[in-house]
Amino acid sequence: MRAPRIDPAEVVFTAIRAQGAGGQNVNKVSNAAQLRFDIGASSLPEALKARLMAWPDQRIGQDGVVTIKAQEHRSLPRNQADALTRLQALVEAAAHEPKARRATRPTWGSQQRRLEGKKRRGDIKAGRRGEV
Repeated sequence: MRAPRIDPAEVVFTAIRAQGAGGQNVNKVSNAAQLRFDIGASSLPEALKARLMAWPDQRIGQDGVVTIKAQEHRSLPRNQADALTRLQALVEAAAHEPKARRATRPTWGSQQRRLEGKKRRGDIKAGRRGEV
């Protein structure tokens, strides 16, 4: 399944204060962006919604809302773009379906290599046994 692009209109941004070092700037300017994305109310396909809801990620709450906090940059627009990029990466990861593994028989060569290794290991251990 190919991941659809996230519509920015379905995302709610909130400007919050960033944490960490930054001097006075961090104390007076709300440059960090908190993104909230409601999976159930989005325009994503139903199959992708179900995969996202079951996705093991702490950013996805029990109510089906993805919350991402971005505070890497000093400007709010760059943090919003960063949060949107991280949301898109999350959706793309959930949309990727791993290829189903088909069981195969071991080849004759791999069986022979395995048995040869077992024989070599047994010979090493037999050589450790001293004459009593």
